[in-house]
Amino acid sequence: MQTNQSGKWFQLHIPHNWNNFTIDNILKEEWKVPKKLLHEIRMDKGVRLNGEYVNWNTALKTNDLFEIAIYQDEDYGVVPQDLSIEVLYEDDHLIIVNKPAGIDTHPNIDGQKGTLANGVAYYFQEKNECHRVRHIHRLDRDTSGAILFAKHSLSHAILDRLLNERKIKRTYYALVQGLIKKPSFVIDNPIGRDRHHSTRRRVSTSGQTAITRVTVLNVFPKEKYSLIECSLDTGRTHQIRVHLSSIGHPLVGDTLYGGKPVFNRQALHARKLAFVHPFLGKKVECIAPFNDESSIFEKFT
Repeated sequence: MQTNQSGKWFQLHIPHNWNNFTIDNILKEEWKVPKKLLHEIRMDKGVRLNGEYVNWNTALKTNDLFEIAIYQDEDYGVVPQDLSIEVLYEDDHLIIVNKPAGIDTHPNIDGQKGTLANGVAYYFQEKNECHRVRHIHRLDRDTSGAILFAKHSLSHAILDRLLNERKIKRTYYALVQGLIKKPSFVIDNPIGRDRHHSTRRRVSTSGQTAITRVTVLNVFPKEKYSLIECSLDTGRTHQIRVHLSSIGHPLVGDTLYGGKPVFNRQALHARKLAFVHPFLGKKVECIAPFNDESSIFEKFT
C-alpha cells in the first residue's frame, strides 16, 4: 500500500482491492473506527479525497488519493525522561520498545518518573515529535521485552481492537522450575484475584477466562529447569506466572508465585510481537533481544 505523511494528513493511494469502496466502508468496516472518533473526524472535516472534501458515500477508484487528518501536536501525558530506550520498530503510526526489567510500563500516580512511558516521551521529544504516549498493552514491572505504543488516536483505537481480537500475537520466553515432559500443551483455567493477597492472582472458577499455550524449547536436567515458549489467547494480569505456578512449574525467580529466588526477578521475557500493520498492510514482526545486564536467559537459549 502506497502511503505518505503531509503535515497533519495521512495519505494513501487506494489499492486495487478497495476499488468501489466508499470512505464510509474504509472507516467503519475496514478500520472499524469507534463511533466517538468517527464523529470527531466528521466534525473536524478530517477526510479528503483527491484534495477535496466529499461525501463519505462517494465511490473510490484505484489510485485515488485518500487523506485523513490524524497527526496533531499533543501533550506527552507523562514527564519526558532520558532512559535510553531501545526501539525495535517505528513508523508514523506506532513504536515498539524493548522494556528492561525493574521499571513500570507507565506511571501509576501523577508525576511518577522512571517508567517506560517516560522514556518514550523523551524519545519523542528528542525527535521533535509531540505524541501522547499510548501503550497498547503492558508488562509487569519485573518482566522484560517488547511493548507496543500508538502514536495517534486512530492508531490507538485500531491496535487496541486488534489486540482484543487476538490479531496481535505475543510470544514469551520463560524459564520454569522442574522438567516438563509434554512437548506442548494448553492451560485453560480462569484467573481471579486472591482474596488473601492484594497483589496476587489465582486460578479460580469464578475468575476471567485465561488461555496460555505452551511449547517446551529445552530442558536442563542438571538445574531442573525447563525453557518454554508461551503465547497468550487472553491477557490477564500475571497470567503466565499464575498458570505455570498452578501446574507445579513456577517461573524461576518468581517468589510471589512459589519460585526460588535464584534471580532478582521472574525469568519472563516478551520475546516477540507480530501483527499485520493496519495502515501499511505489511506484516510487522519484532524479536526483542534479552536486555538484562547479565542475561538470565543467555545460558539457557
